[in-house]
Amino acid sequence: MEDNSRPVIEFSNVCKTFLTKGREVEAFANVTLAIKRNEFTTIIGPSGCGKTTLLRLCAGLIYPSSGQVLYKGRAVSAINTEVGFVTQDSNLFPWLTLMENVEFPLVIRGVPKNERRKRAEEFLAVYGLEGFESHYPHELSGGMQKRASIIRTMIYGPDVILMDEPFGPLDAQTRLNLQQELSNIWSKEKKTIVFVTHDLVEAISLSDAVVLLSPRPATIREIFPIILSRPRNIYQIHIQAGFADIYQKIWEQFGDEFRRDRG
Repeated sequence: MEDNSRPVIEFSNVCKTFLTKGREVEAFANVTLAIKRNEFTTIIGPSGCGKTTLLRLCAGLIYPSSGQVLYKGRAVSAINTEVGFVTQDSNLFPWLTLMENVEFPLVIRGVPKNERRKRAEEFLAVYGLEGFESHYPHELSGGMQKRASIIRTMIYGPDVILMDEPFGPLDAQTRLNLQQELSNIWSKEKKTIVFVTHDLVEAISLSDAVVLLSPRPATIREIFPIILSRPRNIYQIHIQAGFADIYQKIWEQFGDEFRRDRG
């Protein structure tokens, strides 16, 4: 029987070394981290410190050089089909319509047509994509494509969703809109989300905890609990009580890492 009291993802003394152009590059040095169940955890840190690598280890796309990654108490030793992964690119199939793209995960899981159509319509309505069901990806804006990518991941109900800078390439207004939508969805669904970003305001706005990584070889510099009430108004997060204090506290260390990285 599954133990709901233990962390859903655990990194235990994880080291990861890559072979790049004939030389070894150490990405992690003894990273130990526990991701709590049903919480929104964001990973921040200097460029190249291994934030995406952490997600890929969770997904079983790569494996640690030493140490162990556990998912629900089990070692991740193959592709982890129990997690959803939203990458920086939308990765929609160009030959499928929006509806077909969204339904695809349910098709491969054998969900009956009527049920998957009903579920897809509900998600499209929540994300404001009604009326575009028959459009192909090239006919959608970047924000619409990103919405579709998130829906396609969430529609089959994974307990854990990994998100690698999903809003990075979008314009500021679209990014804010999607942040608010994601915050609303999380408040309703209470999924475990592990989110990677370079944007400190985005990290604080969305999260229950922010994990700061050091420059490569990365270690956990500090974990900051985000004690801000929910639901949150992302558009006015700067004036929410407690935001400025949390931002200053994290920036004091994040800024140090940024300057050390540049230096």
